[in-house]
Amino acid sequence: MAFDTTGLGQAPSGTHYRPISEHGLIGDLHTAALVATDGTIDWYCCPRFDAPSVFGSILDAARGGSFELAAEIPTRTRQFYFPDTNVLITRFFATDGVAEIQDFMPVADGPVEGARHRLIRRVLCVRGALPFRARVAPRFGYGAERHTAHLEGHVAVFRSPSLALALTATAPLESDGVDVWSHFKLLEGESHVFALDQIGDDVPPRSCPRAEAQAEAEATVRFWRHWLAGSRYHGRWREMVNRSALVLKLLTYAPTGAIVAAPTTSLPEQVGGERNWDYRYVWVRDAAFCVYALLRLGFTSEAEAFIGFLCDRMRGSAPTGPLQIMYGIDGRSELPEYELTHLEGHLGSAPVRVGNAATGQLQLDIYGAMIDSVYLYDKWGRPISSADWEEIGAVADWLCEHWDQPDEGIWETRSGRRNFVYSRLMCWVALERAMRMAARRGLPADLPRWRESRDAIYRQIMRRGWSAERSAFVQSLDDGELDASLLMMPMARFIAPTDPKWLSTLDALTGDLVSDSLVYRYNPAASPDGLRGSEGTFSICSFWYVEALARAGRLEDARLAFEKMLTYANHLGLFAEEIGPTGEQLGNFPQAFTHLSLISAAFNLDRALG
Repeated sequence: MAFDTTGLGQAPSGTHYRPISEHGLIGDLHTAALVATDGTIDWYCCPRFDAPSVFGSILDAARGGSFELAAEIPTRTRQFYFPDTNVLITRFFATDGVAEIQDFMPVADGPVEGARHRLIRRVLCVRGALPFRARVAPRFGYGAERHTAHLEGHVAVFRSPSLALALTATAPLESDGVDVWSHFKLLEGESHVFALDQIGDDVPPRSCPRAEAQAEAEATVRFWRHWLAGSRYHGRWREMVNRSALVLKLLTYAPTGAIVAAPTTSLPEQVGGERNWDYRYVWVRDAAFCVYALLRLGFTSEAEAFIGFLCDRMRGSAPTGPLQIMYGIDGRSELPEYELTHLEGHLGSAPVRVGNAATGQLQLDIYGAMIDSVYLYDKWGRPISSADWEEIGAVADWLCEHWDQPDEGIWETRSGRRNFVYSRLMCWVALERAMRMAARRGLPADLPRWRESRDAIYRQIMRRGWSAERSAFVQSLDDGELDASLLMMPMARFIAPTDPKWLSTLDALTGDLVSDSLVYRYNPAASPDGLRGSEGTFSICSFWYVEALARAGRLEDARLAFEKMLTYANHLGLFAEEIGPTGEQLGNFPQAFTHLSLISAAFNLDRALG
């Protein structure tokens, strides 16, 4: 895709890259925005998570587009969430005054107001006086579409071939036909409001007066607090668990119940490297684990919505089996991967990718994650329907024929298929949980066939997935390399957490893949994955490690490792996918996988500590 700068305006002032961790997340259960600690929105897709970006300066500081809002004099800033909500507050401290920005997206009900995907920014001066500047510089279509800005009083309308947005403000606006800006000074007690809406034939521009903005802020606070009140977690790490739950809810696409893996694309796993992927889709594995986390906390309606999404997907088929590994948030199966060559990538980390070619991979472990989530929902939520059971039975029958084959595995390697032990483990989980459901509810099933395959998988793992030389379960059959995914073995109830073979494996993983409580997925040098470069430690594996230690009875080690992991969260309690060598956050942000594993580790460590 060629990039034409004609008509796109100048780069916003002070273009630079803010660290991944220096952001908070807001959203309306359709899409989300990242707000940096300096008050800049530098990632926002409208009207959905997977739509092209409108603000994308996190991927290209000069050409991605942003919504700057900040004091015009040097200040210190601090950022926090209004307690127990997803309303984000960025505070500015200067000698002459203190002010704050309240950023939020109302969760609207009606079809017209809901279609606005309104993003509200309230600026309030709480002490003294501060001068402010705002600059709204959208770059539509990932920065590839030209647009115009038309100003009428306090309303600016941005139009591109694919999308129209309206900015309404109580402050005076200026424009050059492409961007819009404002300069204003606030005295103590004064405020201004900026509201950005998607508009169309049925959704005209609409102002957002100060009183309305305040009422919307109060309603949004009530929405999130009412939702969070449904949590039944009251353990030692309540604040972190609640924040993780709020993140998972923010990553939910309300129309279908789908849960995206992350709201971003192409944030690098290694700065300057090529390990940059689009995570704005629904991974069956990730979302199924989310069901477990949400059920643990008592959020059965979210679990029910996603189980419905999953079962609808099972009624189709994929070239690799009953399910493909991921889907669009609307359930679509085609997610073609291409590169945005006109964007330089975060800190020069190219390529920037949209779509995901891993869609066509065979990853057998997804069936274990999926059936386990259905099993838990059937047990803790509501009994699944007879039609859903028919689909589960068909998946189990298919696995009996196909479990014993190589695949790309949980880490989506691009170096060819292998006989990954984790994939075998989760095939065992799929059949074992299906058998449990059938037995508990007296459902029709080919139990002898399922049992035969289940036991064959168990014996294969024990014989060929165990390395006597390493005294450990290993990454692939008849292999000698370690893999952190095997931390799931006791959590999946495949092996007792105190079994000598498992304790020996835990020691081996600790020696080879753990660095001061942080866990690497595997060693790419010893086990090539088809990609250049290295990566950081994988945060979900670090939380799995905590849980494995706790289940093994090593409670002091588990608690210390957990507390250390919490120090790597950002200032708001958010986690990206990975942690870099100097403690920086890497990869797409925030990541559902990381936050759901935090919830699980906290829940089980609490229980073990008593």
